[in-house]
Amino acid sequence: MDLGTVVGLVLTLALLFGAMAMGVGIGPYLDIPSFLIVFGGTTGVLLVGFKMEQIKSLTKYFMIAIKPPQEDLSELIKKMVEYSTKARRDGILALEADANAEENEFLKKGLSMAVDGNEPDTIRDLLEIDMDQTSDRHKANAQIFDQMGGYAGAMGMIGTLIGLVAMLLNMSDPSAIGPAMAVALLTTMYGAMLGNIVGAPVANILLIRDSDEVLAKTLIIEGIMAIQSGDNPRNLEGKLLAFLPPKERESQFN
Repeated sequence: MDLGTVVGLVLTLALLFGAMAMGVGIGPYLDIPSFLIVFGGTTGVLLVGFKMEQIKSLTKYFMIAIKPPQEDLSELIKKMVEYSTKARRDGILALEADANAEENEFLKKGLSMAVDGNEPDTIRDLLEIDMDQTSDRHKANAQIFDQMGGYAGAMGMIGTLIGLVAMLLNMSDPSAIGPAMAVALLTTMYGAMLGNIVGAPVANILLIRDSDEVLAKTLIIEGIMAIQSGDNPRNLEGKLLAFLPPKERESQFN
């Protein structure tokens, strides 16, 4: 679980609701018409703008932001060096059992193709297509939350206009001005909260998760190519360590 994302969400909501409670209380900030306009309207336009299967998986995408699949790049490099050492010593066919037992599906696919004797260009092309298509899907999923932020803000503005129209039409009735003004202001608040606490931040962290996965897969591709070409394990490690920040580069051969 990514503590930064969880703590950020909890802290933001706690501070906002705490400030409300210390003022006039939470009750005055609860308004059903405003809620329906913003949350209902945002859901509706998302259904128009995206495929139904994407909307159904919205919770799954959100959980990726909270609890992402993580790959330890240092451990991955150590594993690639071990595979390289074994392939240099016993031949690449000796990696067949390792490929079958490998838990990382992308690495398993690459190793299997190398063991099967596929051409290097074929292996690279197939793995890069796999990586690119997966990344495109991840970006499309992140776009849902990005669009959610924009739609929520727009629905907040629409709700504000609805409230102002209702207020102006009832200027002669002072008792009707308050509820109309509440709709006008609270829809703006709901839209801003949904867009800036959930929409934009979740879209941003999902794109970061995608970049992390692309980095790990690029590392794997370079490792597979080096293993197949019979590179010296020390040279392979030096190449793969370049994917890490300088302070995290620790060679096994020191």
